[in-house]
Amino acid sequence: MSKIALITGASGGIGVSCARVLYENGVTVAIGYHTNEQVAHSLLQELPGCIAVQGDVSRSGDVNRMVDTVLERFGKIDILINNAGIAHQGLLTDLSDEDWARICGINLSGTLYGCRAVLPHMVARGGGSIVNVSSMWGICGASCEAAYSAAKAGVIGLTKALAQEVGPAGVRVNCVAPGVIDTEMNAALTPEDKTALADQTPLGRTGNPTEVARAVWYLASEDSSFVTGQVLSVNGGLVI
Repeated sequence: MSKIALITGASGGIGVSCARVLYENGVTVAIGYHTNEQVAHSLLQELPGCIAVQGDVSRSGDVNRMVDTVLERFGKIDILINNAGIAHQGLLTDLSDEDWARICGINLSGTLYGCRAVLPHMVARGGGSIVNVSSMWGICGASCEAAYSAAKAGVIGLTKALAQEVGPAGVRVNCVAPGVIDTEMNAALTPEDKTALADQTPLGRTGNPTEVARAVWYLASEDSSFVTGQVLSVNGGLVI
């Protein structure tokens, strides 16, 4: 039987590319989505044998249900990609309590809930691979994205700590930290901002979702069998 992966936030941007890249490498994918049902089910047409599972990752009950659905359908989860996330731009002094709760709920709590839900199964089976999607801003921080940067930094801390905790059980936990990637999340950037960021990037351009997905696949696959607790920056060399 092929490996089984659950990918959250798989109905847009990096998540769609992750689903495609994993499928191309023989993995059966559970496409996790929240509201974008049309994209999720359209993606299923490209990926025969895969399924879509709906849920709000900021709700632990939804995440548990998503994991249970995949286990009931396939009997196992070999790979978890915690990709669901939202961006937020604005001054910290203008940030509402509701915005803060939503940013942390999806970006950080959602990642924790996903890990917590699959770990009993992975530990019992003696192995598994978890890849969390953070951001370069979780490493260096971004002006006017303090809350997002804090949540993504938390994802990195969670990754490193959890790798220590579950490594003895054969479960690997790693993280990718994308730079400026051409996705809807960065659609708010002006053309001038994108050009400036590309000019600051040693490779001279922004990245695309498939390039991030290939890094995710490396960390999820047996090619990285002795890699855990690491953060792989997919940013074209950009250092701010």
